[in-house]
Amino acid sequence: MERVVVGLSGGVDSSVAAYLLKQQGYEVIGMFMKNWHDTTGVLKGDCPFDDDKNFAEMVARKLKIPFEFVDLSDEYRKRVVDYMFDEYSKGRTPNPDVLCNREIKFDAFMNAALKLDAKYVATGHYCRKGEINVDGHTYYQLLAGLDGNKDQSYFLCQLNQKQLAKALFPIGHLQKPEVRRIAAELGLATAERKDSQGICFVGKVDLPVFLQQKLKSQQGSIVEITAEYYNSIKNSDESDLDSLSKPFVYNKSIGKKVGEHQGAQFYTIGQRKGLNVGGKAEPLFVISTDIQENIVYVGMGQNHPGLFRKALFINSNEVHWVRPDLKLSIGQHIELMVRIRYRQPLQKATLYSKDEGIYIVFNEPQRGITAGQFASWYDGEELIGSGVIAE
Repeated sequence: MERVVVGLSGGVDSSVAAYLLKQQGYEVIGMFMKNWHDTTGVLKGDCPFDDDKNFAEMVARKLKIPFEFVDLSDEYRKRVVDYMFDEYSKGRTPNPDVLCNREIKFDAFMNAALKLDAKYVATGHYCRKGEINVDGHTYYQLLAGLDGNKDQSYFLCQLNQKQLAKALFPIGHLQKPEVRRIAAELGLATAERKDSQGICFVGKVDLPVFLQQKLKSQQGSIVEITAEYYNSIKNSDESDLDSLSKPFVYNKSIGKKVGEHQGAQFYTIGQRKGLNVGGKAEPLFVISTDIQENIVYVGMGQNHPGLFRKALFINSNEVHWVRPDLKLSIGQHIELMVRIRYRQPLQKATLYSKDEGIYIVFNEPQRGITAGQFASWYDGEELIGSGVIAE
């Protein structure tokens, strides 16, 4: 009987994953991981560690499987939270959930599971795993979950072949309502629990308060750029990939100061909340931040042209191929489907492989392309690669 360690989170998805594996004849061990102790900036009532652990234990008892506990908080701070602080200090917006899967769930946690002589590690992610044989070599595929509303393949876009070889995703073929139905029929305590939100393992946070643990607040100007002025100065040469993929660099002299903020590093492209500037016909949105000058540039209306860009660039050292056999050679290009954030509908785009990295040119301009976030690309339902947006 093959042994599987399931990452029991205290939620319904991992609970049903454990049940399904047991039904399939695996020897199942439930393991709960603690990754965060600090409550600085965590919104009251949204630091559910004790509740999560209690629910995970209740599920293990109900399913009659062993329950293990592992504290990975040191690894989490070093490999996820410190990276977050560093990225925000540079004016970039990281995705801690993608990092958490690459660095913690399928690395530090997987190593802890393998010490228990487990053959596989399973999670409650809504995605699927496939296998394909290419020239006598087996490659593992990362496939989208069948529930289009819950597909979480994007969050796993940085996994490699070694990690996928040991991974199982038991609920990837199910719809969310079906998962809740199974949990309810089994009488699992997690059947009606709400899905977790916020930063992976930290919970919902007041981001500026959370970041001020290491990043100092500093008063600066909020400068508005009108759509008319933006259109008069923006001129992209669509034949030049480099200029097409770069964000426009603003100068405070071309706009009007409309308010003040406490640190440009606390804002991200497309952000609406937290600007505290009133008296406008439409809401203001962040269209750019200047960390050096500590300026936040904003535009009025959710369709302000400064929010949109036709292309992005990923440095060569930040390009990751989940399927290394499909890696583009220098000079090659290919049409694929791309997303730049979780739950964004897939977008048609062309990838161009150059010495310096990969340029992604979309058929339609994309709203809120943000440095530090991950772009992932799909061939049909298979996620085959990803990378960090450079700027």
